[in-house]
Amino acid sequence: MRSRYSAYVLGLEDYLLATWHASTRPAVLSLAAEPQPKWLGLEVKTRTQTGDTATVEFVARCKLGGRAQRMHEISRFVREDGCWYYVDGVLDGGVPARKT
Repeated sequence: MRSRYSAYVLGLEDYLLATWHASTRPAVLSLAAEPQPKWLGLEVKTRTQTGDTATVEFVARCKLGGRAQRMHEISRFVREDGCWYYVDGVLDGGVPARKT
């Protein structure tokens, strides 16, 4: 989770795609095409692991257009061949996370 947050901060689309599970990975990311937030921090709230599946609850803070925002998500990960991959997530309020 921390490495993916860092990749978002640095705009490393190749890394984000490489750590995204093939079953849910978008064909492309267009981070540069959208207004970029200024990321302010990541707080990992909880982490649970059962075998090769895990969930991570986190809050990421940023500023976008001069306004402070926070993203609270519970993300699902799966381990395959020793590597962890992001599968999907649910935002505050039960809304599926839309990642671009």
